[in-house]
Amino acid sequence: MRARKEPAAALTDPENPGPSSSRLPAADRRPARLAEAGRAAVGALILALFIMTFVGRAFTVEGPSMLPTLHSGERLVVERVTYLFRPPRRGEVIVFRYPLNPRDFFVKRVVGLPGDRVAIREGLLWINGQPVHEEYVTTRAVHAFPEVKVPEGHYFVMGDNRNNSEDSRDPRVGFIPRELIVGRAIWRYWPAERIAVLTPPESFRSLP
Repeated sequence: MRARKEPAAALTDPENPGPSSSRLPAADRRPARLAEAGRAAVGALILALFIMTFVGRAFTVEGPSMLPTLHSGERLVVERVTYLFRPPRRGEVIVFRYPLNPRDFFVKRVVGLPGDRVAIREGLLWINGQPVHEEYVTTRAVHAFPEVKVPEGHYFVMGDNRNNSEDSRDPRVGFIPRELIVGRAIWRYWPAERIAVLTPPESFRSLP
């Protein structure tokens, strides 16, 4: 691609500006500079609000429910754009509003989609009658969970720390309505030694 060449800018002698030049005393230029700085600050604020509202925002993980995948104190970028064009998928880590108090946010993994049958048997997650061998889970679930069917417009979420997670198995959380999902966690950016892109595990891709 070629760039259009702009005409050269005219140069003037600051000591002899000529009849077409206009010069302001330094005191008169200060308000203009302050106004320009103010406009730049307002523009930056509007851009930041747009990004936080429609593109993504940062969250800090609190608690052990997503161990070993996520540790307390780690910081995530959660993007909102993808779910404007498609629904959440199994294995994605999401942030959603706590149903009992929408001012609180939870981070969990989607394991069940609308219409899925989800259960915990023999320490394993079962989806639609098939066991899911989750390589990211280090400890099997101690307690069984009877099979349930995920309602339309809702999702079944679980923490990777299966024995210490308040998730869809708990009636206080239950099935998560689509409208409570804030977005998809895509990137862990802090601490620096654990920077990583968060992608769905392979074990979910073979499920129908």
